[in-house]
Amino acid sequence: MNKIRSVIIVGGGAAGWMAAAVLAKAFGPQLAITLIESEEIGIVGVGEATIPQIRLLNSFLDIDETDFVRATQGTFKLGIEFNDWGRLGDSYMHAFGDIGMPLGLTPFHHYWLRARRAGKGGSLWDYSLNYQIARRDRFAILERVGASRLSGTRHAFHFDAALYARFLRARAEKAGVRRIEGRIVDVRLRADDGFIDGVRLEGDRRIDGDFFIDCSGFRGLLIEGALQAGYEDWTHWLPCDRAVAAPCAHGGRLRPYTQASARKSGWQWRIPLQHRVGNGHVYCSRFISDDEAVEVLKANLEGELLAEPRFLRFTTGMRRRQWVKNCVSLGLASGFLEPLESTSIHLIQSGVSRLVSMFPDRRFDPALIAEFNRQSRFEFERIRDFIILHYRANERDDSPFWIERRETAAPDALQAKMELFQSTGRIYREHEELFTETGWLQVMTGQRLAPLRYHPLADGLDAAKLDEFLDNIRLLIDRAAAAATPHADYIRAHCAA
Repeated sequence: MNKIRSVIIVGGGAAGWMAAAVLAKAFGPQLAITLIESEEIGIVGVGEATIPQIRLLNSFLDIDETDFVRATQGTFKLGIEFNDWGRLGDSYMHAFGDIGMPLGLTPFHHYWLRARRAGKGGSLWDYSLNYQIARRDRFAILERVGASRLSGTRHAFHFDAALYARFLRARAEKAGVRRIEGRIVDVRLRADDGFIDGVRLEGDRRIDGDFFIDCSGFRGLLIEGALQAGYEDWTHWLPCDRAVAAPCAHGGRLRPYTQASARKSGWQWRIPLQHRVGNGHVYCSRFISDDEAVEVLKANLEGELLAEPRFLRFTTGMRRRQWVKNCVSLGLASGFLEPLESTSIHLIQSGVSRLVSMFPDRRFDPALIAEFNRQSRFEFERIRDFIILHYRANERDDSPFWIERRETAAPDALQAKMELFQSTGRIYREHEELFTETGWLQVMTGQRLAPLRYHPLADGLDAAKLDEFLDNIRLLIDRAAAAATPHADYIRAHCAA
């Protein structure tokens, strides 16, 4: 009697259609799903770059990878290159996949730190297969490196966000999701308990439902406009509040990685697709005007501008409660973190996954809602801290923006993680936080945080054996990277749009 029979999704785009596709696959005909969107409103279209977890979503939806890449004008992604973040001229990559391999109980990087102490060992990224393939503009799908114990590649995708939403919409509608075109003009609340009863569209059309999912973007039409969930502002730590984006033609290279290049008052992304390159300048309006921000964007394009730049304004932070009564928010309606580590699509994916795991009945148990909100907050805060790390650990003195970022105290959890690494070389992943020890290692090392010590167990290997261990890993990775296919050739052969 208490089973939820109908779900109303307000808003399309990646968030709305991802939720629709997943819920339709998970629940089948037992759940009537309706998605309301207006072509007049359009979508923001952020999140053209992803992280490897999206492959789990594709697998759940039985999406063929080559069909997916072809339909979305996609390319492959092995990591994110960060330019000029630590100091002007610095460049490093947060590459997906492992770095080296552990020896016994000791993480690999402690052996590397020991070798570095002796003036050996080379770069940390000599031991990253993803990085070595990416820097050659190549691509390969490998489970392992040859017959060794070294793990293979891990990849994600770049794609056109509008085409991705269209791709998911086709699958969702085929699975029975009903789409309604229209603009919502009123949200009706029940008088007795304040739950959402339904929405009214232009033309006095009424849509009722048991459960509502707010994918209406920054405005949060249901979660904020009707239910007043509240918003927690994080601009103290992440003051960038605007972005200007524009596509351009290819400049000759089809890189298998995203680029994030620091600018005087923010940073600029470069995302290569098959038919164009996506570019955007994320900046803080206290330090640079909109006109200046556009000029910075245009000055750093690799090819001809293909469309007029468009602006986006935002406040970094999250809803204080992402689930209120009978409404859950997803995507930009739930909060915003600048896309420095390509987490926009992932936060939608994890929110939908959490929703399926905690799907309620019509009693909407407060304990279940509280746990959803607790887990959502933990995920947002840990991703927030990882992004702050890029700003906090800088040594730039060329602009007031970067000096302010370095001098602003970090959140306590981030400060503790940085201090632990600098003093002992140790990194611990807390619970189910998104970024692994390998991710933290690469960013902290790339931002010039140098540990004073390494784990004592790393001294258990004699010097000659240590050299041999490191040399063998480098050799195996170098051979595998050299044998990989050029990225452009791989796409032409397997998934050209």
